[in-house]
Amino acid sequence: MLIAPQLSHLNALSPLDGRYAAKGQVLRATLSEAAFMAHRVEVEIAWLIGLSEAGLPELPSFSQSAKAALNKLVDEFSEADAERIKEIEKTTNHDVKAVEYWLKERVADNTELAAAAEFIHFACTSEDINNTSHALMLTRARSQFIVPKLNELCQHLKTMARQFADQPMLARTHGQPASPTTLGKEFANVAARLERAIVAIEAVEPLAKLNGATGNYNAHTSAYPEIDWPAFSAGVLAKLGLVQNPYSIQIEPHDWMAALFDAVGRANTIILDLDRDIWGYVALGFFKQRLKEGEVGSSTMPHKVNPIDFENSEGNLGLANAVLRHLSEKLPVSRWQRDLTDSTVLRNLGVAFGYCAVAYDSCLRGLHKLELNAAAIDEDIDSCWEVLAEPVQTVMRRYGLPHPYEQLKALTRGKGINQIGLTEFINGLDLPAEPKARLLALTPRTYIGLAADLAKKI
Repeated sequence: MLIAPQLSHLNALSPLDGRYAAKGQVLRATLSEAAFMAHRVEVEIAWLIGLSEAGLPELPSFSQSAKAALNKLVDEFSEADAERIKEIEKTTNHDVKAVEYWLKERVADNTELAAAAEFIHFACTSEDINNTSHALMLTRARSQFIVPKLNELCQHLKTMARQFADQPMLARTHGQPASPTTLGKEFANVAARLERAIVAIEAVEPLAKLNGATGNYNAHTSAYPEIDWPAFSAGVLAKLGLVQNPYSIQIEPHDWMAALFDAVGRANTIILDLDRDIWGYVALGFFKQRLKEGEVGSSTMPHKVNPIDFENSEGNLGLANAVLRHLSEKLPVSRWQRDLTDSTVLRNLGVAFGYCAVAYDSCLRGLHKLELNAAAIDEDIDSCWEVLAEPVQTVMRRYGLPHPYEQLKALTRGKGINQIGLTEFINGLDLPAEPKARLLALTPRTYIGLAADLAKKI
């Protein structure tokens, strides 16, 4: 087989750059290799401008035009700029040094900035730039994609909860008939879980450090011992919207990243749980799926309409969580003051969130295709009168009747019971008229407790 050397959707090794490329497009501006370079440029320039405002005798404060020229490099950073940095890296064999040299190239024609060129990357180690860039990348991916997409999914679940709040449904604990619920309440359960998970994702505080090769400001104080470097670094980070971690080795320890990845993974697990439940309800016939002209469900069975969106979502959530969990377990571990294992692993941020993008999209698409099959869900619950054994024995307990649980167990366990048999049993109980009438009026469809109200309040 002849495969073209140029990357395309058809010859990409990863489905995120192949089959699913369009679904991850939204993340490329934040988590791609070019985006990583752009964020490094942003951090280097923030540090340089900060230095120019620190009152250093050798670095006068930049004019407004000089600052504008620097900020333009951030705002207009392009893929061509990224390509040039990669060209420089072929010589340096060091990606951060390549960014530094690219910046020096870009300011060479500006007299004011060229004079300050040696203050680009001043006293910094590569990890100062990298960890700060990663913090910006992750917080922006969180605010621009992860949280909005999860909120979209959560809001749709709330809409479905209210839409189906009054639709009774036979519950199945351990896969067996159990106390009825409503379809809307089941969606409300997931929405409530997801809402809490989103809060946990948003609560993770992004940390960063700009403190040198082993976290002690060694180079900084050797050049300018009079500067309060921890305060200065904290100020630069604050302008970038980040919080300083004052204690680190060469790397920022990545504990906050682990917390973020774990939080996203928990949200993903909730969605995966939903995918499997909806898959089951489709299998039971509780939902039909809207057809799309031209689609095929099976290459040999023409009748099939498969729940492929929920299967796709489940599979990609598993991949996302596998990467997220590896990140959260690996990144906080570094040999002594620094090893490079985190560097290569962190290049997979886009992979982890890319699989999230595919999964969220598939789940939402599947939910939008669902159509309630009321006849099937009603038939299921109407045939299961044995679930009323629970309220009958509970009322018997209240009024002190002998062996209520055991009586209902003998009547129903493993046998099932119909309306006639249950009515005869209730009529034979020595109960006051009002609770007996209430039990006789119960049906599996009306024995839903507060499910409908809870669904409507979500």
